[in-house]
Amino acid sequence: MATTVTVKNIAAKTDDKEVKDFFSFCGKITNIDVTTEGTTKTASVTFEKTTAAKTALLLDHTKLGDNEISVTGISADSDDDHYKFNADRDTDDITQEEKPRSRILAECLAHGYLVADTGLNTAIALDEKHGVSQRFLSTLQTLDSKYHATDRAKTADQSYGITTRANSLLSGLGSYFEKATNTPTGKKIANFYTVGTRQVADIHNEARRLAELKKQEAGGSAYKAAGLDKVFGAEKPAPVAHEDSIAAVGSTQTPTAPSTAFLPSV
Repeated sequence: MATTVTVKNIAAKTDDKEVKDFFSFCGKITNIDVTTEGTTKTASVTFEKTTAAKTALLLDHTKLGDNEISVTGISADSDDDHYKFNADRDTDDITQEEKPRSRILAECLAHGYLVADTGLNTAIALDEKHGVSQRFLSTLQTLDSKYHATDRAKTADQSYGITTRANSLLSGLGSYFEKATNTPTGKKIANFYTVGTRQVADIHNEARRLAELKKQEAGGSAYKAAGLDKVFGAEKPAPVAHEDSIAAVGSTQTPTAPSTAFLPSV
C-alpha cells in the first residue's frame, strides 16, 4: 500500500507499543504488524495518509531503543496529501499530518530520540517544497484569532486558557507560542514558525524549547517530563549530604550528574 512503510532492525527487547507510539509522531496509524526475525524485529506500519508515511521515511537511521532502525517503503517523490486547513474545526488540537515535518522531528528530539541530520535536512526541504511552513503559520494565526490564545493568558506563568489533551501537551495550540518580550502577560508565535527559512540547528533549538515545556508541565521535574516515573516509580528525594561528603567538595574529582535526557513517554 502507498501508505505503508517497513521498519527493520528493531531491537528484540523494544516493546511493540513503543514502536507504535514512536511512529504515531508521523500521523494516524491504521494498522501495525510486528514480527520477530532472529535477534531483531520487523514492523509493517500502515498510516491513514500518504503524508504520514513520507514523514516516517525521515526516521530512517533513527535510534529506537538499542538499535538504529531502517525505514523503507513509499517513494519520497510520490504525491503529498498534506492537510488543508479547515476553518470550521471546533478544537485547538492540531493533527500530526498538518504540522510541518520539521516540527514533528523537533518533537521526536524533545522526547529523547536521536534523528539523523539527513532526515532533518529532508524535512526542511519538503516543508519548503510544499509550502507547508507558510500554510501552517496561517493556520496558527487563524486559530489564535478564533480561540484568542494570546489574549487569554492571565500571568506570564499561566497557560493560554486553552485546554490541551491530558498527557499530550504537544498537540495543543499553546505549544506554538512563547512569552512575548514586550508584555508580561502576552504570548507570541514562536520564531520557529514565523521565519521563512530554517536550518538543522533551528530544529534542535525548537526541540529544546519543547523539552522545556514538557519539564514545566511536569512541575519542573526532568525525571517526570522524561516519563521515568511511569517506568521506575516516583522520583526518590536527593540524599542529604553528610559531613564527609561536604569535606570532599574541595577534591579534584568531579561527580557524575544523572542524565536528564528526554526519553519517549510510555
